[in-house]
Amino acid sequence: MDKPYSESCEQNREPILAVLRKAFTDRGYVLEIGSGTGQHAVYFGAELPHLRWQTGDMVLYHPGIRLWLDEAALPNVLPPIALDVNQTGWRNGRYDAVFSANTLHIMSWPEVEKCFDGIADVLEPEGLLAIYGPFNYNGTFTSDSNARFDAWLKARDPASGVRDFEAVDALARARGLALQQDVAMPANNRTLVWRRTG
Repeated sequence: MDKPYSESCEQNREPILAVLRKAFTDRGYVLEIGSGTGQHAVYFGAELPHLRWQTGDMVLYHPGIRLWLDEAALPNVLPPIALDVNQTGWRNGRYDAVFSANTLHIMSWPEVEKCFDGIADVLEPEGLLAIYGPFNYNGTFTSDSNARFDAWLKARDPASGVRDFEAVDALARARGLALQQDVAMPANNRTLVWRRTG
């Protein structure tokens, strides 16, 4: 089996790292929701060795993630846990940070709500949540490319799509999370960082 590969992971990892390096400087134990190929985990784990990085995704992605982890052999990047937002088994851990990239737009809105329910269960007091991806603002696409991407997503799965920042922030606030940063990223994406205050 060849290692899975995502071009977008290679393209966005350095800008995301610049945000995480500052935001997660005093963090210790991070849960990644939707580790995908595993590329982000090994890159961030190597660049941020003070973190214990817990990979997590649906079981069907675990073999690919393990190939990246086995090759990198990083002591601080942990084998993937089974993480399906529709299930509750992953909500048993406790973390002082959660990271997720390019996940909310491939979930249905009820799944996004369940994801935030789970984050509220696992995030320690004063814990941080960082989410990377495309977002609409005031109900409007921020670029033509995001509009095309949304159309492509909905053709594939009508329940998916680029999420409205205001709706996602409302979910976060309802679960005791206060927005700390909204950082513009390349390719019309954002990295949003919330802190648990409640």
